[in-house]
Amino acid sequence: MVWDELIACYLFLAGLGAGAFVLGALSSWSKTSKPHLKKAAYVIAPVAVIVGTLLLVVDARAGLHAPLRFLHLVSNLSSVMAWGVIILSLFIIVSSASLIILLAKKSTPKALDVVGMVLALCVAAYTGVLLGDADIAFPLWNMAVLPALFVVSAASTGFAAVLLTTGLIAPEETRAYPLASKAGIVLPVLEAVLIAVLLIVTAHAEGSAAVAGSASVEALLTGSYAPAFWICLVIVGLVLPLGIELGSHRVAAAPEDGSAAKRRPLALAGEVGVLIGGFALRYLVVMAAVAVGAAA
Repeated sequence: MVWDELIACYLFLAGLGAGAFVLGALSSWSKTSKPHLKKAAYVIAPVAVIVGTLLLVVDARAGLHAPLRFLHLVSNLSSVMAWGVIILSLFIIVSSASLIILLAKKSTPKALDVVGMVLALCVAAYTGVLLGDADIAFPLWNMAVLPALFVVSAASTGFAAVLLTTGLIAPEETRAYPLASKAGIVLPVLEAVLIAVLLIVTAHAEGSAAVAGSASVEALLTGSYAPAFWICLVIVGLVLPLGIELGSHRVAAAPEDGSAAKRRPLALAGEVGVLIGGFALRYLVVMAAVAVGAAA
């Protein structure tokens, strides 16, 4: 499999869909009903993962050339790709069923929501494991850090996609959801910490991986990918959304004077920033990774 921009799109969409489903399921357990938010989440989740999975199929050079390739993979349970096919398929089935039930009955069983959230976590983690399963070793694709980083980023991008959509059609639901504002502060900080850990671990790779690890970090921080790293990921994807969220918290206790409507464009801009940063993260992790031996 060739790791390129197409696989970055898959990683982004799969994580986004998984995170969207989690927010939709959690909204069912809040004190106030949020029908638009949940519907947006349950539409985004299967659509994003289905499109992402199709991109994965294309990137794997399957599709019309080998339509049974992924079916054969399932029989080899020792393969990470086989488990990925199973997880993605189950999530698509469960999330699609949840959407159908929601549209038909206006509510979904809590047991189905829980199963969907567990599968969503597996999908998000798998996007990190998939890279680490490459035939050639890439120090940047650290299996101890990358799955956790992609899970956190999946939550950020999934939440952002749902909140952006809901903010356009039913902004009152997003303002009345404390989890959204808390996540807007916790997730960027946690993601920034994990990115720093990934860079530190990669830079201090030992043995034959040392040169490739240093080259990957250098490419991100000061090399050809530095503009995308600092501008798209750090500033637009982390600092901007966090700053907007912290700013909204400082004025949240102020008397209602129409300021909520004035802050709405900023809030939406913050969600867009999260999405840009989420894609930039995956693009940079894929494209800036240097294989062991390639930088020697």
